Amino acid sequence: MGRKPERSLTGGDSEAVAGVELTIVSRINESPYAVLVRDLMHRPGEMREHSLQIVVPETFGTTVVEVPKGAKLSIKGRYESLHDGVLVDAVVSGKAQAECVRCLIDVTLPVRVEFQELFAYSEDEAFDYTVIDEYVDLEPVVRDSVVLSLPFQPVCQKDCLGLCPECGVRLLDNPGHEHEAPIDARWAALAGLQDFTQDSHDHDLNDTNDFPETQEEKS
Repeated sequence: MGRKPERSLTGGDSEAVAGVELTIVSRINESPYAVLVRDLMHRPGEMREHSLQIVVPETFGTTVVEVPKGAKLSIKGRYESLHDGVLVDAVVSGKAQAECVRCLIDVTLPVRVEFQELFAYSEDEAFDYTVIDEYVDLEPVVRDSVVLSLPFQPVCQKDCLGLCPECGVRLLDNPGHEHEAPIDARWAALAGLQDFTQDSHDHDLNDTNDFPETQEEKS
């Protein structure tokens, strides 16, 4: 269900509750995502286009990619009056920030998503969003649409090779990077035995050469 804008108990329309008059005001017109649709309400067939340039008031996204606070979003929309509400067709574009899941560098990703949503006049539970005080608040629709379009595993480029598992160097920055293949532990003992055998053999040869020549050998 879409979020309904909160109402404050100061200023605005009056309403009697248990014999006490309360004043209720909607804060929706303070939202940068709010669009006034007074000229379209209850006029089926009327249509207009409207664009918003949003400076994102607070960060939203996932644990690995987000649209940060202060980022800019462009919302180009078409607003059409229907019998039961205002239909909004919009395209949202901007940029998101992420960390490549392979090599861990910071990357900027393009955001472009489309949505179509009806903002109803009635607050019936059958509708997710409603027109409130002659405004439609696009924030929950924009946030949901953008978050669902973000990648689960962002990468700096499709063929990113990641990091060297031994030293951590970024492989795309170091073509041909490699390390000597490690010796299999199963052969390490055998290699040591082979070196020991070779050393013993060389030592025996040296000892043999140290014996003095016999008379027969001299002749």
